[in-house]
Amino acid sequence: MKFFRFLALSLTALLFVAPILRAQDFSKYRDFSLGTNLATVLKRTEKKLADVTTTHGAPALFQEVTWWPSSLPGASSRSDSVEQVLFYFFNKELYKIAVTYDQSSTEGLTAEDLIRTISAKYGPPASIVPEPAVTLNIGYDMQQKTVASWQDSQYRLNLVRTASSDRFGLVIYSKRVNADAELGLVEAAKLEKEQAPAKEAERQKKETDALELTRQLNQRSFRP
Repeated sequence: MKFFRFLALSLTALLFVAPILRAQDFSKYRDFSLGTNLATVLKRTEKKLADVTTTHGAPALFQEVTWWPSSLPGASSRSDSVEQVLFYFFNKELYKIAVTYDQSSTEGLTAEDLIRTISAKYGPPASIVPEPAVTLNIGYDMQQKTVASWQDSQYRLNLVRTASSDRFGLVIYSKRVNADAELGLVEAAKLEKEQAPAKEAERQKKETDALELTRQLNQRSFRP
């Protein structure tokens, strides 16, 4: 009898816990999943290849796509609390998503308010960072203070606040791919530094050749 009572209690507890466990999928943000290829993200955001920014081409390919959810057809400026989403790709694989919330949508909200709302989807945070908070550079020259973090063995989600404007956002990334990407960025910076003298010489030669061509044309057409 005790066994069956224990079994019933265990099954009941599992029914309550299961939805929470399913909600704790840190690889997903709305309709987007880390690991998705570039073509899929372009289709879902209604963007084109011309909207893709290549930040580094070698030794690995780094690309970014900026999306404004309210820019979709039929969307009003107040239809979404998100102002901007920045997708980061490493060799055409989505490995990081940076979300910036619309400032008017978070006006008056405290960090605790946002933590409570995000926890309803992702479960309780693994850590809440007290002041002074650590900073995280998410890639576009804006220092972010980490407010709270949710994570598992593969993925991490940070609630962040911009130091300069006090705006809130989310940064979601794959731990493994982000580590590879960080190494790739170091190598890309090293390669660019090595190639800089040759590129500068090539740029100057093009300018000199263009100026000489203009000179020759003006020599033929100039009339005193």
